Amino acid sequence: MDIGVVTFLTDYGIAPLDLARGVEERGFESLFLTEHTHIPASRRSPWPGGGDLPRRYAHTYDPFVALGAMAAVTERVVLGTAVSLVNQHHPINLAKEVASLDRIAGGRFEFGVGPGWNVEEMEHHGVVSGRRTAEMLERLEALRALWTQDEAGFDGEFVSFSPVWSYPKPTRVPPVLIGGGGPTVLDRVLSHGDGWIPLRVRASELGAFAERTAELQRRATDAGRGHIPVTLYGAAPKAAALASYADAGVDRVLFELTDSGDDAAATLRELDGLAELVRA
Repeated sequence: MDIGVVTFLTDYGIAPLDLARGVEERGFESLFLTEHTHIPASRRSPWPGGGDLPRRYAHTYDPFVALGAMAAVTERVVLGTAVSLVNQHHPINLAKEVASLDRIAGGRFEFGVGPGWNVEEMEHHGVVSGRRTAEMLERLEALRALWTQDEAGFDGEFVSFSPVWSYPKPTRVPPVLIGGGGPTVLDRVLSHGDGWIPLRVRASELGAFAERTAELQRRATDAGRGHIPVTLYGAAPKAAALASYADAGVDRVLFELTDSGDDAAATLRELDGLAELVRA
């Protein structure tokens, strides 16, 4: 099982390039970044974690800009989004951003995606929250067309453009990892994804989660597909938990780094501690 990290990379925290070097030097397999384009001040949408929205949500770097810089100072580590809010980008712009990043990274980019939870944030981008999942799936189809076709056009319900030339193309179609844990998420993974990113699984939920991962692989086999990788966001940093995740069918875990404020040294110390699990 691969071990990586995920973080809200902020303007007050560790410098992006220091983090990238630190992750690779310590032997982690991957580094994923979150995304919020902005946070509306209204705060109508409750934070799914409960309580007040943590400060880090409003201070994140653009993940594509940050990952492009990180790609330039690393050689091995997989770089990804967990997750990009696809509906909050025009697909023509997003296709170029992702393709450019993937080429700079030498094919090391993985595209974790999700529809989002903050209704006001979506509204500022013209997204109707009640249709956000359908819109995300259509936008993914448009992105694939732009990445794979010399003259790509698209005519859908949410996205429409006449044939265009869009370059560069990515080194490969980046693996699309579908985020979420709702009752229909496996349908989306199978129809539009190359992998699944479930969010945090409690010890008491591992039995049901293992059944879902087994269902995913059975359905993939029935559809004539190979193994679909499962990346768990927010894994518990304990050896026993890692063994349980592996038994449940997880292929990669992502440890979420603590928001250490402006104490970059604390982030590096946290990486040191987590690296012991990588070596084990």
